[in-house]
Amino acid sequence: MPTHSKAEKKSPPLAGVRVLDFTIMMAGPYCTRFLADLGADVIKIEAAEGDYIRQRAPKHDGHSAYFGHLNAGKRSVVLDLKKASAISVAKRLAAQSDVIVENFRPGVMARFGLDYATLGALNPRLIYCSLSGFGQTGPDAERPAYAQIVQAASGYESAFAGYQDGNERPANSAIFIADVLGGLFAHIGVLAALNQRHVNGRGQYVDASLMEGMFSLMPYEVQEAQCPQPERRPVYPPLKASDGYLMLAAVSPRNVEALLDGIGVADWRRDPMFATDAGRQANWKSVMGRIEQWTASRTAAECIATISKVGVPVTRYNSVRDALAEPQVAHRGSLAEVVDGAVRYLVPNLPFRLSEGDVRVRPHVPALGEHTEQVLRELLQMSPSDL
Repeated sequence: MPTHSKAEKKSPPLAGVRVLDFTIMMAGPYCTRFLADLGADVIKIEAAEGDYIRQRAPKHDGHSAYFGHLNAGKRSVVLDLKKASAISVAKRLAAQSDVIVENFRPGVMARFGLDYATLGALNPRLIYCSLSGFGQTGPDAERPAYAQIVQAASGYESAFAGYQDGNERPANSAIFIADVLGGLFAHIGVLAALNQRHVNGRGQYVDASLMEGMFSLMPYEVQEAQCPQPERRPVYPPLKASDGYLMLAAVSPRNVEALLDGIGVADWRRDPMFATDAGRQANWKSVMGRIEQWTASRTAAECIATISKVGVPVTRYNSVRDALAEPQVAHRGSLAEVVDGAVRYLVPNLPFRLSEGDVRVRPHVPALGEHTEQVLRELLQMSPSDL
């Protein structure tokens, strides 16, 4: 792998790209934070009361770490978009920006006069990304949607519940997968449009939806919905150890055979239920039950040591706190420190590295309106009286 000397500084991939960020809550702010991680100058436009997530726990000394996680590395500008003068300022900023990202309900930005048709006419090189629950067109376009709504509507929650034994009610939803996927796919759309602009010199409109992102999460389920199978596919259940639970993924016949040999399940090769792949698939629950008899009498560490020796992927079930403390996380630099007022905490870096590019969380979390004067003077040459 290429390495850089300390004297050779890598440059951010999106250095020189300016992003005007009209997003709130989670999906849109994640998209723009990823752009900031790549080195873009992201200017977050907020109302006087600020993004609602600024008020959400967990908090450090009054500062929302939830907000900082989603908005580190940006600059905050307060504009009251109910005022014509603020709309004029927003248009002038758009004329000097490369990208706009917004995640309001379809039609809201048009009512402000800040839609793509208006701003694209002012700046033909502008890339304008709208991120919504169901997309900008179609019968559900204006349907209100948060991640929980989209996850339920997409079939994901029902599919997930279908893999849980003895549970007909969909699981409670508190991890917002649709928001994370929506932010990622919007981010990809913006990068694709920026690349195409290098070719043709023109901006374009990016229409990203949380719903379609959820379909991409479920390749098997989307295909099984069109080609129903008589049996539920095998799942890898949590296996009890004497001091916790294990997940092992013996995904191939060779893995299963190595596992059963490694843990010393007596005479399994002579048992038709275990001896062939077809027999094991037909009796998967019994196979997992036999394995759990072995794991339940041993600690997780003992199980992992034995099972890892035969090449079968295995882990104990960690808490998030445990996972963040893993040596691999420190080795990779998976987490970066950000500064929020007088407090410091860790947030995840993007999960890839570039040998030639500086990709990382930028460390400053902006206070509400912290950069209003700086941005308006720097980009619009506004005088104190104008401000």
